[in-house]
Amino acid sequence: MNKIFLIYTGGTIGMKEDPIDGTLKPFDFNGILNEVPELRKFAFIIDSYTFSPLIDSSDVEPGLWKDLASLISQKYDSYDGFVILHGTDTMAYSASALSFMLEGLDKPVIFTGSQLPVGKPRTDGKENLVSAIEIASAKDRDGKALVPEVSICFNSQLLRGNRSTKVNATGFDAFISPNCPPLAVAGINIRYNDAVIRRSTTGELRVHDSLDTRVSILKLHPGITEQVVRDVLLGDGSRAVIIETYGSGNAISKPWFLNLVKEAARRGKILLNVTQCLCGDVDMDIYATGRALKEAGAVSGHDITTEGALAKLFVLMGEQSSNACVKALLETNLRGEISK
Repeated sequence: MNKIFLIYTGGTIGMKEDPIDGTLKPFDFNGILNEVPELRKFAFIIDSYTFSPLIDSSDVEPGLWKDLASLISQKYDSYDGFVILHGTDTMAYSASALSFMLEGLDKPVIFTGSQLPVGKPRTDGKENLVSAIEIASAKDRDGKALVPEVSICFNSQLLRGNRSTKVNATGFDAFISPNCPPLAVAGINIRYNDAVIRRSTTGELRVHDSLDTRVSILKLHPGITEQVVRDVLLGDGSRAVIIETYGSGNAISKPWFLNLVKEAARRGKILLNVTQCLCGDVDMDIYATGRALKEAGAVSGHDITTEGALAKLFVLMGEQSSNACVKALLETNLRGEISK
């Protein structure tokens, strides 16, 4: 029988309405089969682990990612797949982080959650959980996992973790992956997109848990002031800055802005150009404003999400003391995070 390890970090999916006072309280995941009896039909062995205290996704920090990576590493040889229940607000950040921290995966690590608690009549939690567990246990004829990636299972779609972003705060279609097709779609049957799914060539798990979080994000907007840009680009506390630019990587052409970018590059800052657009990618050779940013020292993020860029920088900077090495690896497709 397939063995699945279910990890509950917190979030709406694990809540149940108290029949006395009507408040939402977490239920005991050791009794998950009682809460979601549909899982009994799979005849899987499902073991669970609950973080204590539970973590609201708005309070998620890199320490949780290290704990998750360590827990998966400890249990890796004993289970066929892993399902992580997580609040939706920062799920894309956590999934992106785990995708870079877990190198050589040959088993599924699937994040899921819900917009309504499992105990609610119209909950999306049961469907999300059932689909995630079924996909986490799915194997081919040779006994190999069908989706050996870090992913997000939500609203009948399985999305690559480092390509996902939350776009809906109130609907069941909370996540999209605008620059990468779904890895799988759950309908009457589950259809797997084998052409997109990545598979490890090493088959040996390696955990990268040295994280350097000295990253700032500068989102450009009309009317942004020189002082704001200066504070972010030249701040002493950052080693890298993600610059969220317009369109295909275009930025302000005023001399004061480009001079600050050049000064940041001279000080050794890693500058990563990521588009504010959900779809498309950065090409700093199309327009003069983008070319000026490239000449000033920025590196292209191609079509990476901001969540993916942040996680990639955390891991690369934790592993590499050389900023030149980090810049080279930023333009390299490591976990399917860019289409290059």
